[in-house]
Formats: sequence, structure tokens, C-alpha cells
Amino acid sequence: MTEVLQWNDGALVREVERLSGTAVSACFQCHKCSTGCPIGPDMDLLSSQIMRLVHLGAEQDVLESQAIWLCASCEACTTRCPQGIDIAAVMDALRMLAVERKAALPDAHGEQFNRSFLSSVRHHGRVFELGMMAAYKLRSGDVFSDVDKVPQMLGKGKLSFWPRRSNVKQVRDMFRRAQQEDEPA
Repeated sequence: MTEVLQWNDGALVREVERLSGTAVSACFQCHKCSTGCPIGPDMDLLSSQIMRLVHLGAEQDVLESQAIWLCASCEACTTRCPQGIDIAAVMDALRMLAVERKAALPDAHGEQFNRSFLSSVRHHGRVFELGMMAAYKLRSGDVFSDVDKVPQMLGKGKLSFWPRRSNVKQVRDMFRRAQQEDEPA
């Protein structure tokens, strides 16, 4: 126990509390957040495990986990928490920290998906699903998985052959401003 106390100076908890606006330190590990999580079975770490690792200051383990990226922000965990901790906001804060600290992503496909998604929004003002998925499949090299679902999705009108554009100029301006904010002064 002494090693953990020496290793953990509480900096990660304080930073996550500042970014999320919620009392991470109030978590007493009841695990209700994990039992209500619809994505939990697919995560490498459950939300209660993420909370514990934050308490322990295990920054690398938390920021490089797949769980923070898989979180759907459905707030089932937040609703179930008896301490009123906004666990979805904690996951958002951890994603911000992971990007800020350039943590290694656990899955290169996630990065490829994000690039494809943002590129589609930047060019069309909204996501063009068919184009975005084609770009993602080419970037990831996973071209043929899920291809059997395309005809059914087209038939139900879930995918369109042509992009619908909306507010393209405003969205591009937003991307430009975000890029300017990220550039060093």
C-alpha cells in the first residue's frame, strides 16, 4: 500500500475532476456504473475499473485503454451512481487528456474511423455515411467485412449514394478555427 501512495500524488484525480466538473474522489467502488453499462461487455476495462485506476493515478493504463473510446456517453452509469458522479463526463475528460497527452490509441482502427468521420463532416457539412465508410474501409485495410450489410442498408434508406450538404462553409470555418487553436502560438 505504501508504494501506491508514493506512486499516486492525486494529480490525475484532480485533473479529471477539474475537466469533468464532478467529484471523482467520491467513488466508493460499488460497481453500479459497470453493471448498467450497455457497452461494458465489449470494453477492456469496466467503468468502475477506470474510476479505480484514476484514483490510483494509473494515467497510462487509463489513457491507453479502449474503454474510454468505446464509451457511448449514454449516461446509464451516471444515472446509476449513488454518489451522483457524472461518469460519462469523466470518460469525456479522459478522452481529452488522452488526446492532449498523445496517448497511444489501443486500436488503430479507431484513429482511422475518426479521420474518416471528420473528413466527411469537413467536406459535406455533415457525415456522408457511404463515403465515410468507404474511406474508413480503405484506410483500415478492412475492406470486405460488413459488405454484406450494404444492400440491406441501401434498401432501407439508411445509406445514400449522394451526400446531402448543409452549412458546409460554417462547418469548414469551425474546423479552421479549431485548427488555429491547436497551433502553437
